[in-house]
Amino acid sequence: MASSKFAYVKSYELPDPILPNTYFVVRIDGQSFHRFTEIHGFEKPNDLAALELMDEAAKAVMKAYPGEVVLAFGESDEYSKILTSVVSTFTSAYVFNWPVFFPNKSLQSLPTFDGRVVLYPGGKDVRDYFAWRQADTHVNNLYNTTFWALIQQGGMSTAEAHKRLQGTYSNDKNEILHSQFNVNYAHLPERYRKGSVLIWKQVAPSDPESNDEPHSTSADDVSSSTATEIESDPTPMVEASPGGAGAVEDRITRKRLKKQQKKRDKELKREVKVDIAVLHCDIIDDAFWAKNDKILG
Repeated sequence: MASSKFAYVKSYELPDPILPNTYFVVRIDGQSFHRFTEIHGFEKPNDLAALELMDEAAKAVMKAYPGEVVLAFGESDEYSKILTSVVSTFTSAYVFNWPVFFPNKSLQSLPTFDGRVVLYPGGKDVRDYFAWRQADTHVNNLYNTTFWALIQQGGMSTAEAHKRLQGTYSNDKNEILHSQFNVNYAHLPERYRKGSVLIWKQVAPSDPESNDEPHSTSADDVSSSTATEIESDPTPMVEASPGGAGAVEDRITRKRLKKQQKKRDKELKREVKVDIAVLHCDIIDDAFWAKNDKILG
């Protein structure tokens, strides 16, 4: 800022430090998304394209902060991340990717998201946080699935459906779905029941030569290979001496060994590649965390 009599306003910009050596979650939540989904005609109770768009926005954030975002969990219009500030990246990616998932719908209003940072002292607290979000996913989706079944298939109004579900428990909603609409909630896609879990996964590096079919080596193969290598060797060949054939074989052997060593060196230098995997799995029990123990360090 230029030095002037107005520069004092800079003093109002106070630092807002994050407590070191803690896990922190940035929770992103859509603002007025009830209205937003109505304007854009999202399918009820779940719009697959809308959920995939949220996943894509989360991927963009994770790629923008590699090594910092280690896990993302999404449900409905909400995403949670262990990161610094990601709301603007998430929103930008959401808008940028909208035409990919809704090619026949133009944006009619601004999608906005708020964010909040919460600090957690240990890995157990982080696990409990994501367990809480996934449990909430189940509760909300079961309610919405039953609510919209009563409206779309049962012919109720929204007010009647709300009243019908007032005071009901999970087993009551499961019974309504099963007895009235022949729907087994446990058989619905896990994406809707468990949400989306985004993590970094190692990707095995591709090796073009590994696709070659294994084959046995015949005398003809050896002759052909030897002839090819001799032709490709720019070293001039001298016809005549009795030891000439042995010299040629030695040169071919050295060349072959050098080629094999070069290939091994290339494999050693090849970096392990990682990519983002979108899972729809249980993150409440221990199995997920045991399999992905590096997430919490």
